[in-house]
Amino acid sequence: MQHPEVESLDRDGILKIQRDGLAALGARLAQCDTWRAHFAEAGMAPEDLASADGLANAPFMDKSQLRDRYPFPFLTVPMDQVERFVATSGTTGLPVTFGMTSRDLRDLLPYQMSRLLAAAGVQPGFRAYQGYGYGLWIGGPALDAGFAACGCTNFPIGPGRGELAARWLRDHAYDVASMSPLWLMTLVQAAKQQGIDPRTEWTLKVAILGGQSVSAEFRAQLEAELPEGFMSHNIYGTTEAGGPILAISTPYTHADDELQLLNEDTVIVEILDPNTMQPVADGEVGEVVVTTLRKEASPVVRWRTRDLVRLSPRPYDCPSGRRGMRKIGRIIGRTDDMIKFKGVIVFPSQIEDVIAGIPGLAKEAWQIYLDKEATTIGKMTVAVETAEGDTRSGAEAASEVRREIKARLGINVNVECHPQGVLPRYEAKATRVLHRPEAAH
Repeated sequence: MQHPEVESLDRDGILKIQRDGLAALGARLAQCDTWRAHFAEAGMAPEDLASADGLANAPFMDKSQLRDRYPFPFLTVPMDQVERFVATSGTTGLPVTFGMTSRDLRDLLPYQMSRLLAAAGVQPGFRAYQGYGYGLWIGGPALDAGFAACGCTNFPIGPGRGELAARWLRDHAYDVASMSPLWLMTLVQAAKQQGIDPRTEWTLKVAILGGQSVSAEFRAQLEAELPEGFMSHNIYGTTEAGGPILAISTPYTHADDELQLLNEDTVIVEILDPNTMQPVADGEVGEVVVTTLRKEASPVVRWRTRDLVRLSPRPYDCPSGRRGMRKIGRIIGRTDDMIKFKGVIVFPSQIEDVIAGIPGLAKEAWQIYLDKEATTIGKMTVAVETAEGDTRSGAEAASEVRREIKARLGINVNVECHPQGVLPRYEAKATRVLHRPEAAH
């Protein structure tokens, strides 16, 4: 364990840290007029976070509150104490910016990231291929901080440059890679096209995969392409929470396709029913709601991520010895990505599960097209690609996808099958659901 004094605590020990953290957070927020006004809308004061039911009664936050306070929403320190800004990705309209003080960036972030990376098997002396983006996005800087804190040698390549990266994975002998799972699969294919066998010529031991969650089937196929003993781990977080710092899978949770919430001493994670906003029971699906306890510049209280996860049926029984930190399933989808198709709720991850289970299809390239932007839609098209070497006709492959979606989800959809290379590849977060006019179908 990277921080055994915290990671070995039981649940009561974690909850005590959280109670103390909420009291300190409330005292800090009380010094900020913006925060006092936010709490006043719910008939509360920030200091109420110190009471036993303070967090449960605190108002929620979402993008509407942030955009109403553009350009620096809920900034809780003077501007001259902000070392840098980060911004949300994948949003409509103006991105939302979040400040980071020197302590946020140089103390808290390395503390959080090193714990996750170490739990996933990253060791001092590893050579790291850092493939997440930079600029205003927190992904690249967060992994840089984590790799440095773990004692790794970092190659901050960022996304793109696929042919070169596939060679460098061989020539530089990287031990760990951080990137989108779809981009890693794309690099596997790029290596093969250059006559490089990733299974024997790459030296990867572990991958830290984020940007989107992938199915166990996709993960198994990816691991089969890489050196024996290689293990891929999903990492999860949000810009609002402070980066990809909330959860990661570990060798102890990998087989169950689960992640562990490893930073519950610095971030409170509630799993709430998105309709009632009450905590879900073990094994049930809920929305991730985040409260940051130690962020200085831009904290959040009860931030609604819109991400849906299943709380583990056995959230506290990890054989790693982490008794007080809960386990969750991989991200199922987002409340705002949910598609209601002819009365059936469909998430893109369910379509991905079907595609990953059908041999001969490109696992990293697929899309869902909707004919109009509406809660209930009249037509949905799934576009796939055949992989190199597949001998079926496009019509045959499309028919199999259509049959499997019908068998698994009980819905009839249109399926388009394209030759390899037609659909977009995503270096970071994939945009799976696209809207297009019905005439384009």
